[in-house]
Amino acid sequence: MNDTDSVKQAWIDEAALMRARLAPPGVAGREALSGRSGEDFLAGISRGELPAPPIGELMGMTPLKAVDGHAVFQGTPGPEHYNPLGAVHGGYAATLLDTAVGCAIHSLLPAGRGYTTLELKINYVRAITVNTGPVRAEGKVIHLGGQTAIAEGRLLDAAGKLLAYATTTCLVFPI
Repeated sequence: MNDTDSVKQAWIDEAALMRARLAPPGVAGREALSGRSGEDFLAGISRGELPAPPIGELMGMTPLKAVDGHAVFQGTPGPEHYNPLGAVHGGYAATLLDTAVGCAIHSLLPAGRGYTTLELKINYVRAITVNTGPVRAEGKVIHLGGQTAIAEGRLLDAAGKLLAYATTTCLVFPI
């Protein structure tokens, strides 16, 4: 097994362990969101105390980390994500990246604060196919202000190749 294959298997195993902890998909509700810091809210999802977001099941993505302004989500693209040209639709990468950068921001928010994406910019670097295997979206906060936040994200394959790059600006508001 080469290094990339070892990384792929480690990623698959790590995601499977996390999925086993997640609660069934659902919506936590405003009470759960407003009464917890962003990091505590996201940790509650990871511990299975709060429902997993339905988009995760739809897109086949797994939360792996969301702490201290850094978030990691993993997905494995399949034929159900293909566009008519025979490659994974750009919306798949955009969804993974939007989730990672948004949750990176959310992880820094105090209780009673929420966010929404104002702008998302994606640069697609390489085509993604079913042969790509698992991919990871990593988001990192660049700026957190009282009303706006900025983050960047990278979508990588198990060989460390950059597949897509994103930046976001989010509105931060009271809940």
